[in-house]
Amino acid sequence: MPTLILARHGRSTANTEGILAGRRPGIALDDLGRSQAMGIGERLRGVELALAVHSPLERCAETLQLALDSWAGGTPPVHADDGVIECDYGSWTGRTLKDLGSEELWTTVQQRPSAVVFPEGEAMDAMRARVVAAVHGWNGRLGEHDAWLLVAHADPIKAILSDALAQPFDQFQRIGVDPASVSVVHYPGDGKPPFVVTVNSLSGQVRTFVGRFTERHGGPEPGGGAGQAE
Repeated sequence: MPTLILARHGRSTANTEGILAGRRPGIALDDLGRSQAMGIGERLRGVELALAVHSPLERCAETLQLALDSWAGGTPPVHADDGVIECDYGSWTGRTLKDLGSEELWTTVQQRPSAVVFPEGEAMDAMRARVVAAVHGWNGRLGEHDAWLLVAHADPIKAILSDALAQPFDQFQRIGVDPASVSVVHYPGDGKPPFVVTVNSLSGQVRTFVGRFTERHGGPEPGGGAGQAE
C-alpha cells in the first residue's frame, strides 16, 4: 500500500478574518496563502507523485495548482473528490470563531466531537467516516511504493491522522494542522497498521519522509531505527 502526503490548504481570506468558512464558495487564498502553497511544491521536489487529490473547494484547488506549478515534477493525474470536502458546518458557516465560542455546542466540539451534529449540517463522526473511506479508496488504486498527495482542510486531515493513530475520535482535537502544513502516513497493507511518519511539518524536504520506513524490515524498527540515511 502507498504513502499518503497530506497538505492543508494555504492561509485563506477566511482564516485571516477569523471566519468559519466551511463549504462557503468563493473563499480564496490570501497573498501569504499563495506563497505557502508554492512552498508546498518546493518541499515536494524529489518526490514522485502517482496521484494528486483535492477537496473541490476553491482554496484547496488553488493550493494544489500552485504547489504542482512550483513542484516542477510534471503533472500527475489530478482528481477533485467530494469525499474529502470540508465538514458541513451548517448554520455555523460564515460566522466568526469568536462568536461561535459562546455557543453551548462549542465545548462539545472541543471535548466530544463524536457527539456533534452541526445545526442544519453534518455530524463530525460522519465527516470522519467519509474522509477515511476516501483515503482507503484511493490507496486501493495504487501500488505498494507509490506516493500520493491529498490537499484538504484541517478537520478532515485531523480525522485521517486520528484514524491512522487508532485514536478514539474524541481525541482528534489533540492534533494540530496548520495552513500549508504537511503530514505523512504510510499504509503498509497486509493487515499491518498505518505508520504516521510526520504530523504538521512546516519545513524541510518531504522526500526525507517518503519511503524511509519501507526500506528495512517492512516497517519501523525496535528502538526507533537509525533515522534518515546521509
